[in-house]
Amino acid sequence: MTDETDAVSRETAAVAKAVEQWPTAFPLLQRYHEWLATAGVERGLIGPREADKLWDRHINNSAVLSELVPADASVIDVGSGAGLPGIPLQIVRPDLTITLLEPLARRVEFLEEVIADLGLATTVVRGRAEDQKGLSAQVVTSRAVAALPKLLTWCWPLVAPGGSILALKGAQAAAEIEAASKYLTKRNLAAEVRSVGAGVVDPLTTVVSVHRRVVTDLDSKVRA
Repeated sequence: MTDETDAVSRETAAVAKAVEQWPTAFPLLQRYHEWLATAGVERGLIGPREADKLWDRHINNSAVLSELVPADASVIDVGSGAGLPGIPLQIVRPDLTITLLEPLARRVEFLEEVIADLGLATTVVRGRAEDQKGLSAQVVTSRAVAALPKLLTWCWPLVAPGGSILALKGAQAAAEIEAASKYLTKRNLAAEVRSVGAGVVDPLTTVVSVHRRVVTDLDSKVRA
């Protein structure tokens, strides 16, 4: 089997998994796929070599993040780019209130066009995470934006009390947590690597979850 044939086989399987996992949402996911495969590639938001891997590597990979997001949560997707993971997340979880935060005008234009065409209730804000004042959410997501140490400085100020960051990462997730240990310790934050998408994506989607540590009575006694 050639690499090209293998990619086609994986993509076909990924489409079948999407239909099985999200039958009601699938028509909108399919429409979003069309946007990515056409305008997304033409405008340089998606690399041409990724066009035949959109379901396997991007759409399903993003949509399974829904496993970690509480019901009816508010979400900010930082550096949303072509809308990953925010748009697939909105499609499979219409209960969520999602804001796509993106600094580049051409990407914002693309996102607004997609949202209008799909009829989503998603909001788009043009700007950088570090410049936002008064914007916050229960969950802040990101995908391929920055290494965790830098990402935390941008994103943690956007997290509402009791909320969390869910950052889609790769094989170096644990190493990134270690590199961010100083920031995490200083702010009493806990980070862990989570794997989601069993039965839908292979390999599983790797997510770094960051939240405020709960101070227990034992912690207080130890510090005393």
